Amino acid sequence: MPTYDYRCDANGQVVEVRHGMSEALSTWAELCERADRELGATPADAPVRRLITGGQVISSASRGEASAPACATGGCAGGMCGLD
Repeated sequence: MPTYDYRCDANGQVVEVRHGMSEALSTWAELCERADRELGATPADAPVRRLITGGQVISSASRGEASAPACATGGCAGGMCGLD
């Protein structure tokens, strides 16, 4: 399950939670419940917004596979012209 960062403008806090891709949280109460934390002084109905954060990219190189493109001339040993 992916993790998402949410920000509450009412208190300035950013909280990371896990939930399904099709799910979205909209209030501080929902966020606190999901993160297993107390509401504190922030109103339960305070709106929260999901932040755009960089996702984890998995490339073929990180799995141990070669990622060099095919050589257009067919004469390169390593798959990339000049990079053996």
